[in-house]
Amino acid sequence: MWDAITDAPAWIHNDRQDLLAPNDLAQVLYAPLLADPRRPANIARFLYLDPAARDLLPDWDKAANDVAAMLRGEADRNPYSTDLTNLIGELSTRSEIFRKHWAEHSVRQHRTGPKKIHHPAVGNLELNFETMSLDSDPSLTLVIYTAVPNSPAPTPSASWPPGPPLRTSRKPTFTNASRKQRWQRTRWT
Repeated sequence: MWDAITDAPAWIHNDRQDLLAPNDLAQVLYAPLLADPRRPANIARFLYLDPAARDLLPDWDKAANDVAAMLRGEADRNPYSTDLTNLIGELSTRSEIFRKHWAEHSVRQHRTGPKKIHHPAVGNLELNFETMSLDSDPSLTLVIYTAVPNSPAPTPSASWPPGPPLRTSRKPTFTNASRKQRWQRTRWT
């Protein structure tokens, strides 16, 4: 299934918002997020700690608030996750805006909707996204973007930066052995 998604940016993230498996188009679309060598790349860390996030996402305020609310929901479901606690601690220590959003106690799922991206090479993109949980591991979410009708589509072309797509060099990290075993049985490489 993963190899068949070639005409749309798609990736899989976990409940901490770690970007685990971006396809080639997602790697190009989110090149600013993947520019940080720290792996796995983390959407929340990028939004709150990297100034490039405000350039990439014109609706940065909404995106940041949504991610804090999704992390809050995950913290409610999984209060003993060391990795999640460490991420929330890092964001709370380093971002006043995250502390404000966290203190609002908002909880939300962000499963579908519009997304505006200002790509440094392509310009403004208007996209729709859909997400779905993966039955093999409900902590993983597949995200797929499609272009809004009559808007530029994020497809490989002369407009995209030349050269090979960015690669995440490390496999995802897992908090328990059963998730790692499932990944090894079902990975899409």
